[in-house]
Amino acid sequence: MTSPSAASGTDRVAEVARGRRADAWVNLQGDEPLMAPENVDRAIETLLAAPERRIATLTVPLEPALAADPNVVKAAVARDGRALYFSRSPIPFHRGSGAMPAADFRDALATRPGELRGYLKHQGIYAYTPAALFALRGMAPSPLERDEGLEQLRALQAGFAIQVLESDWSSLAVDTPEDLARAAARLEPKEIER
Repeated sequence: MTSPSAASGTDRVAEVARGRRADAWVNLQGDEPLMAPENVDRAIETLLAAPERRIATLTVPLEPALAADPNVVKAAVARDGRALYFSRSPIPFHRGSGAMPAADFRDALATRPGELRGYLKHQGIYAYTPAALFALRGMAPSPLERDEGLEQLRALQAGFAIQVLESDWSSLAVDTPEDLARAAARLEPKEIER
């Protein structure tokens, strides 16, 4: 177990990594028990694909029903794959006739041209170079990190680029009792027909 003073998964991974050597360190969030092993490989491959990369993570297209769920972290990504921002709120905000300022605007977004195209769900995995991991460990949580409760915002506010790859494998994060029931159902052994 790591120290209770570790403020985030990044801090816990840095604690475990201290004194050890590796090309990359992976932070797989505890609420992602069903993460596909391929996603771990993809995160590391994305990080190591270019020497200037220091942090990598994954996204999948967002299901329309999850757009307003604050337990689902959304990502805005530049054309070159760098993360622009992560939020518990729906990002980007689509201004115009298809968007409404109401708290739940799924119906309005679902009927606009293109539906929710461009929305990405962040998956709870990060790959770091050792230098990036230890640099982040030495920083206090940033204002945006505290506001959103998202550790990757510490890196963005500090000026780190986070490379984002759209994954082929979706995961099921467990943030609520309903999520836990869905995860348990997925893990139940299925009867095999003979």
